[in-house]
Amino acid sequence: MTVDDLRTLFDYGWWANGRLFPVVARLTPEEFTRDVTGGHGSIRNTLVHAMSAEWGWLDRCGGAPRGAPLKPPDFPTLESIERTWKKVERSVRDFLDSLTDEDLSRRVEFSLGSGPKRVMPIGQLLHHAASHGVHHRGQVALLLRSLGHVPGNFDLLIYYSEGS
Repeated sequence: MTVDDLRTLFDYGWWANGRLFPVVARLTPEEFTRDVTGGHGSIRNTLVHAMSAEWGWLDRCGGAPRGAPLKPPDFPTLESIERTWKKVERSVRDFLDSLTDEDLSRRVEFSLGSGPKRVMPIGQLLHHAASHGVHHRGQVALLLRSLGHVPGNFDLLIYYSEGS
């Protein structure tokens, strides 16, 4: 794993958001916040969770501090999510620009909720953060389909084939 590998994974995630968000923008406010099966309840809640987690992992690794996990009610619209996610994206880019490949082996202590303390290299934690976003974008795509909206293809293969 290199810093460039991580840049590619995060760039792919933000590219995929750029494909997904226009479809989410077509939802009614009720659809955006409707509790549907899977993930974190609603499309809004799932997006806020993914954004909060991305920022949280960045914080744990020494990047811009997030503070408490983000709360879905603080993000009533897709536009409010997009504004904050742009800030998170800038922070991740800045943090990655500050790292060397050697920095990725630096170990960080963390816990998941009230669980036991764990220690892992920041390269693995950031790799997880990027992969975590992929997981939740897939959930949002499924939730969109359940509401009758076609999310389109934002697969990594498409990202690579378009030369992004």
